[in-house]
Amino acid sequence: MPSPFPRAWTAFRRAAYAAGPPPRRQFLPREFVEQLLAGAGARLPLLDAPRLDWAHAERVHDPAYLARWRQGEVTRAEERALGFPWNEAVVERGLLSSGATLAATRDALARGLGLNLGGGTHHAYRDRAEGFSFLNDVVISTRWLLDHGHARCILMLDLDVHQGNGTAALLADEARAFTVSVHGANNYPFQKERSGLDVALPDGTGDEAYLAALDEVVMPAVHAFRPDFAFYLAGADVLEGDQLGRLALTPAGVRERDDRVFRWAAQAGTPLVTVMAGGYNRDPQRLIETRLGTLDAALAAFA
Repeated sequence: MPSPFPRAWTAFRRAAYAAGPPPRRQFLPREFVEQLLAGAGARLPLLDAPRLDWAHAERVHDPAYLARWRQGEVTRAEERALGFPWNEAVVERGLLSSGATLAATRDALARGLGLNLGGGTHHAYRDRAEGFSFLNDVVISTRWLLDHGHARCILMLDLDVHQGNGTAALLADEARAFTVSVHGANNYPFQKERSGLDVALPDGTGDEAYLAALDEVVMPAVHAFRPDFAFYLAGADVLEGDQLGRLALTPAGVRERDDRVFRWAAQAGTPLVTVMAGGYNRDPQRLIETRLGTLDAALAAFA
């Protein structure tokens, strides 16, 4: 019997994630990841992430770069840029996270909505890793869609608190993709790339100003582009109290943001892939509440 839709893909139950502590103190400890998985599993079926085939990564990233990371031939400077030391689990996590996004992309083509409980590694460039990002999962899936003729106009709606610099650079010369980034002006990366549309917000931006920017600047540009496929990076690092963010949204404000994005996609009939992107809140329960709220918003819009 086929699995019901919608469903969510997760790499968090695979060995590369389950074994050992998280690579950075800002990441959710394992016991809170289990809470997140339990809450998500109570809402919809969870499927374990498939491992991305290296050939898909090579359509986006420099093969020599990938070979060095596969073999562990990286420098200390490269490890610092990534944010933690190289090991085999880092490579496996990148493949699983990207594999989950590609699986969610196939779901979106089939049913309108695809969900990855992780993903959103938008800082990875063609030939270098940055900001916890080794492979750029959303660009890999974008390239797969274009290569196979599954989409002609692809929206990258990046609402993580950090600019999607790697994504902007990788898609800069791709006229069929429109990159939108709403991010903290004074936050990492400190040398920004040029997206199709950048909305840089001051420190402390709260619900009202954030939602106004979404309504008055972002959505008119989205409507003008008229995408036939979309990726949504639903970063929870916009929440007040995030260790790596400087904005001040409430969980209710993030839920309203998500509601607006999902309602637009459902009403427009635009297939949408959602990846969770960043979230490093000092209050793990608040982060879990917000993550599950994103799922609730998706399920309500696509019911």
